[in-house]
Amino acid sequence: MTTLKYQTVIIGGGVAGMAAATELHKSGSKVVLIEGNKKLGGQVNNWYKVFPNFRPASEIVNSLSTNLLKDKIPVLLETSITHIESNSGNYILKSNQGQVIEAETVLLATGFNTFDPSGKEEYGYGIYPNVLTSVELEQRLKTNTNGISPKRIALVHCVGSRDEKVNRLHCSKVCCVSAVKQAIELKEFYPNAEIICLYMDLRMYDNGFEELYRDAQLQHNIKFIRGRLSECALNIEKDLVLKIQDTLAGLPMKLTVDQLILMVGKEAHQLPQFDESIIIEKASHGFIKPADSHLNPNTTSQPGIFCCGTTSGPKTIQETISDARSASLAVCDYLNKK
Repeated sequence: MTTLKYQTVIIGGGVAGMAAATELHKSGSKVVLIEGNKKLGGQVNNWYKVFPNFRPASEIVNSLSTNLLKDKIPVLLETSITHIESNSGNYILKSNQGQVIEAETVLLATGFNTFDPSGKEEYGYGIYPNVLTSVELEQRLKTNTNGISPKRIALVHCVGSRDEKVNRLHCSKVCCVSAVKQAIELKEFYPNAEIICLYMDLRMYDNGFEELYRDAQLQHNIKFIRGRLSECALNIEKDLVLKIQDTLAGLPMKLTVDQLILMVGKEAHQLPQFDESIIIEKASHGFIKPADSHLNPNTTSQPGIFCCGTTSGPKTIQETISDARSASLAVCDYLNKK
């Protein structure tokens, strides 16, 4: 069997992997991009528009993938790396398609998974058809079909984030602003509907986020309730009845809605299997732990293996692309020294 040889193998064809591949190609590195799905784009493919400016998500994916085509960077689709082993300072990667690839460096851009809320029965996901995840709502917004004519919709923040019961203690970073964005989109889709966000804490930390939150209240009349959802049930009229603890007033309340949107958090994606000589250290939340989060955020505990994007934790799209470009510099520096 022929062994393919590259200087760098990038595992993951989302926005991080695509951005890193382009930068490494510019530096003269022989690189290949490997993606398990039928097309590039990763999780961004699931999004309709992105915050804070409601830019179509497809524009970002198309721009990055166009650069790959223009530069003729090799891409292997529907290919997953199943095993990685070390070999005299290099790495041997084996795929589900039977390829054997030798590389001097490996860049992990495997991204993240979204939390599956079916295990939290109190939210009614998988039980009631009018309970959706934020990802499922994006698909309906993209096709301009939501299937109902609601009078009231509630969006629940922090589903699978900051939750000791499901061992997800970390903040997923973008759920708050995603909820605000989707609330505005729902209000524009259903002008007469009441849109309510149920939040733990609002974390509007980046450029334009606070302004988006203010616009949601002042321009779109979105309501925000600091409260914890304890139970979701269906009444005889097929409406959802929510039991909520208002954490500001310290009082219980009931809310009847036509649709419930669960803002699902980010969790670590499964990595390829490594042989015993390769040690990739992980942080407490399951994402890759950088060797030095301040000075070398793209370097892992294993020399020659790097990480970028959301493999090391939740990030916005802007942060993900910037981190990928930073990772390409770290890879180039390693190759030059080697």
